[in-house]
Amino acid sequence: MGESLMAKMVAAVAAKAGGKTAVKKKAAAAKPAALEPRSGGRLLADAIIAQGATHVFAVPGESYLDLLDGLYANRNRVELVTCRFEAGAVNMAEAHGKLTGRAGVAIVTRGPGACHAAIGVHIAMQDSTPLVLLVGQIPHEETDRESFQEVDYRRMFSPIAKWVTQIDHESRIPELMAHAFDVAQSGRPGPVVVAISEEMQKRFASVPDIPPARVAPAHPSPKAIDEMMEMLGRAKRPLAILGSSNWSEAGRAAIAKFLVANNLPVAVSFRRQSNFDGNHDNFVGDLGVGADAALVAHAKQADLILAIGTRMGEPVSQGYTLLDMAGATPLVQVFPEQGEIGRVYRPALGITSDLDAFAAAVKGLRVKKPVWGAWTKQLRASRLAQAEAPEYEGPLNLARALQALEKALPADTIFTTDAGNFATWPTRFNHVGAKQDFLGPTCGAMGYGIPAAIGAKLTAPEREVICFVGDGGALMTGQEIATAFHHKVNPIILVFNNQMYDTIRMYQERTYPERISGTALTNPDFARFIESFGGHGEVVERTEELVPAYKRASASKKPAIIEIRMNPEQVTNRATVADLRRQAKK
Repeated sequence: MGESLMAKMVAAVAAKAGGKTAVKKKAAAAKPAALEPRSGGRLLADAIIAQGATHVFAVPGESYLDLLDGLYANRNRVELVTCRFEAGAVNMAEAHGKLTGRAGVAIVTRGPGACHAAIGVHIAMQDSTPLVLLVGQIPHEETDRESFQEVDYRRMFSPIAKWVTQIDHESRIPELMAHAFDVAQSGRPGPVVVAISEEMQKRFASVPDIPPARVAPAHPSPKAIDEMMEMLGRAKRPLAILGSSNWSEAGRAAIAKFLVANNLPVAVSFRRQSNFDGNHDNFVGDLGVGADAALVAHAKQADLILAIGTRMGEPVSQGYTLLDMAGATPLVQVFPEQGEIGRVYRPALGITSDLDAFAAAVKGLRVKKPVWGAWTKQLRASRLAQAEAPEYEGPLNLARALQALEKALPADTIFTTDAGNFATWPTRFNHVGAKQDFLGPTCGAMGYGIPAAIGAKLTAPEREVICFVGDGGALMTGQEIATAFHHKVNPIILVFNNQMYDTIRMYQERTYPERISGTALTNPDFARFIESFGGHGEVVERTEELVPAYKRASASKKPAIIEIRMNPEQVTNRATVADLRRQAKK
């Protein structure tokens, strides 16, 4: 073998060996450094941040001191919102989840704290809102001794949560927390409850954080879309019903493009006014508690229902009376969770799809010759007719006052609402615009409005936040006003004061007229109540006073209450107490 050839072979071998060495060096360089051990409390805080949370709403407890310390270590990465009551904390987190589409995070202590928090979990379940609730737990070695504040959270929360788990081993924190967020935000979103045992938070583990999963959303079947369009093309009296709060801004725009281009009449489901521009000629009202009788009648006359994002639950279906459950009226139901499609009403066509993905798939589709133009105009005329303010006895015409307020509000206002008859006034007489948001509990939970307004303002501090709440709900969670001051946000709260639990009084007068029992209330001066915190208070007793009061409240830049003193006899926007008594005696 020649010397030059030998030299080349040696060089090649050396180069190959060097290459391997280089690969080894590269691999060594890429190998992660040894993980520093972290306490379970720090791992929990880091896991919350790893999943993208920006706010944590909490009432502190000794059962999660180590998690609190972990949040302190991350105080520049996540905002810890200190609340005054667990129900308020979870409702703030739920409102955050509605606005962002990401799981709101709340933390409460064991036993009583968890029990107080349960109502917020129930709201998130029925509203399909992504939520992760962490609950402090006893040391797991003490399980089944009825230790101090011991509760089995799997048994307690399983009927009202998507998933309930307990972390007893610190090494599993990243895994279980990542899965908790995945479950809360996937399919039909909802609440997940994670119990965190006390001593686990103190132990140390060297484990990596787990980032959010990248999962492509479920897209509708092209064949199903074609079939839907064929069904729509044969219809003469179609009606679209938009539900869910799980729409992005782009998704809302896309579905609106489809509905408007096909000149479809559009109703929204209970407390889902954000889903479609209430000022648009295609908007025909809301199907929920207190729905317009004309809209309900029209819905029963429809020959095709496009139920997009709604479960067609009890409020939307008017107590399951709107449709024949066997499917006499063709129903197309679009929902992200297949198990919910046809749960009550058998659809002619079910489409399992992420709502934004469905909207993107249909936004460019058109029916060639729609024949329902007159039908859409008829439903719109009914909506406009019911929104006309009637005459009401006394100096305050609340309908006209609210309509004047609507014109004074910013185009991107966020509304939150509590539960009660008062809530039907803005639903009937106001129109939520395309850039506005409307947050309310579809399960009818009182005490939601004020915490939700604070959660919304913390989430979007640059936007005006208006809360509608009755005098009953205002004193259920009104102490959370202190949270607004503590965290320097300024929602404006409209308290509708008629000195009663008016929804219950309405039913009472229908069934037991003139036998008032348990529904009368004694209230504080709500304006002075917020002034005692250092806020801005107003009292409105006349129609023309509401808009100036709002302007002063907004200009104050302080948390504000506008107490609207209503006529107690006007128990609904359609009936007085005397009306109900007359009807009951017939």
